[in-house]
This record gives sequence, structure tokens and C-alpha cells, in this order.
Amino acid sequence: MGELLANFHFSEPGWLWALLLCVLVAAWLMLLRRLTGGNERIQNYADAHLLPHLLGRSMASTHVHWQRYLRWTGLWTLLVLAMAGPRWSFTEVQLFRPGTNLLVLMDISRSMLVTDVSPNRLVHARREVEDLLNQNRGIRVGLIGFASVAQVVSPVTEDMQGIQRMLSVLDTRMVNLQGSRLLFALQRAEELFAGQPPESVNSILVVSDGDLEEPGLEQRMRDLADKGIRVHVLGVGTPEGDAVPGEGRTRPWIINRDGQPVVSALNEPLLQALAAAGNGTYQRADYRGDDTGRILAEVKAQALPSAGRDEHTRVWDESFYWLAGLALLLSMPLFRRSLAGYGL
Repeated sequence: MGELLANFHFSEPGWLWALLLCVLVAAWLMLLRRLTGGNERIQNYADAHLLPHLLGRSMASTHVHWQRYLRWTGLWTLLVLAMAGPRWSFTEVQLFRPGTNLLVLMDISRSMLVTDVSPNRLVHARREVEDLLNQNRGIRVGLIGFASVAQVVSPVTEDMQGIQRMLSVLDTRMVNLQGSRLLFALQRAEELFAGQPPESVNSILVVSDGDLEEPGLEQRMRDLADKGIRVHVLGVGTPEGDAVPGEGRTRPWIINRDGQPVVSALNEPLLQALAAAGNGTYQRADYRGDDTGRILAEVKAQALPSAGRDEHTRVWDESFYWLAGLALLLSMPLFRRSLAGYGL
């Protein structure tokens, strides 16, 4: 009890000035009684039951008038105290602080439909990202799908289950024009990082088969590393590769100019070079979970120390509704009498 009293205060104490209205009303009633009370000559102007209509006020006794005043004062006091916002309990909440962010850039170009890994590269990549989310502790994650354009599937968030639900959305049909343009995805990722607190540690994970033909990718990775954004790479597929599926039964494979099926293989040398330029690590995707575990370990190694950042704030429990509810209960008889006066 002593602790509750020590924490008791009003969030809007300015409303307490409204309690002075009770004193003003009491003074006005006393003055009105002094001016009109005891004047018997007014009784000669009309019958007793007509006097309230003549004077514009009730002829009730002084005792009844003060009873009504006290009832009104009690309701008014409860409502004013409710508006003032009484508080006596609170919850300690940890303040948001800069942390570690990881943006996953997943290749959704048509080459990701190659079946050199079962059932195909795209499904395999989804499973790898799901493993990463299941293992993740304390890292905020975002998701971008890219082919000819980059699509933000999820911004940076702590909701791992929400990202898992969005994984099924990642499909090659999200984009009409095919081709893997990683530069656009990197630019989009940098824009998302710009909205994070300045002290955050940011990393990128590129999930791709390495079927990337854009010039200047390594230099772009170096630029990101210079800005403190490390780029890790997860390769999906096999060096042997397989034919790239086409659309429908009439075109089971994508055909090159020579009339032969286009074969897509895991370009491991390129992906390793990109990871090295981005000051990150390269892993080939497997089913054991070690690949995503090593990448998460690298990302966590950059995490900011938590010492000196464990700040909390008080979120006060608003208790005005107790007083407002009590005032409503006390005023219910007044409504009942009003309805009775109308014959309801």
C-alpha cells in the first residue's frame, strides 16, 4: 500500500482546477437563498403550485436543495478526477535500441526453377531461409525477392513467423520480365537500411544460383562494405546444373539461339568473389542447417554490445475508468426518474 501511495499521481492535474466550480455553485446557492428566501409577499402573486413556473426555480425545501447539490458535487468530483487521470501502477518496458539487421535478397528468376536440387532451387532456397528464421535469435530480418525488379516482401522486423508465412509468396511469377538484376535489389536494401537507427549493424544475405551477368557487382559489394554493410552469399544449386524449365507443355525448356536447352549451373566462383568483396562469407546451401547457422554466427559477431543499452521506461496503467464507471452508476437513478417523468 505504501508503494502505491508513493507512486500515486495525476497525468493531467490541470483538470483539478475544475473542482473550484463546486465552491462557486455553493456560494451562488447561498446568495440566491438569501435574496429570495423568507419573502412572504411573493406568495400573494400566485398559488403555491404555480410559483415554481413563475420564479423559474423549484420551491423545494432548503434541505432538498442541498441534497441535490451534494449529489451533483459528488458526480462532478468523480468526473473531474477521472479527467485528471489518476495513476498508481506501471509496467517496466525496455526501450527500443539499435540492433542487428539482416536483409535476405532471394533470387526468384526462372533459373531458380532448375531441378538439379530437389525439388527445385527456389523451394530449396525457401527451406534454407526458413531454417535461418527458426535458428535466429535477436536479429531483425527483412526479405526482398528479386529478378528483373526487386520486390520488398517484408521490411526489417522481429516477426519471424510473419516472414515465414510470406515465403510462399516468393515465386518466379512475381515478375513478368526474367533475368537476375542484383544491383536493383542491393539499392532497395540500402534504402530500407536508411530507415534504421544510425547505430544499427546491417548485413545482407544474397540467396542465388549465381546466374548474374551484371557488370560492377564486385565494386558495388565493396562500396557496401565500406559503408559497414557486410554481404553474405548462400549459393543454391550444383556446379553441373540442369536445363531451365520453360512455360507450359509446348515449351518444356528455354531454348537458346542454337535450338538447345539453356543450362544453368551454380556459379560458385562468382558468388565467392561477391562474398569476399562484401567482407562476408559464402556458403553452399545444404539440408543440414550448418550453412545458415554459420551465416547467423557471422552476423551476430557484428552485433552491438548490450552493455549500457539496457534502458527501460515506465508505462503507466491508466485508472480513470474506475472513477468514470462509478459516476455512471451513481447517475443511473437520475436517468430513471427522468424517464418516469415522461411516463416510460
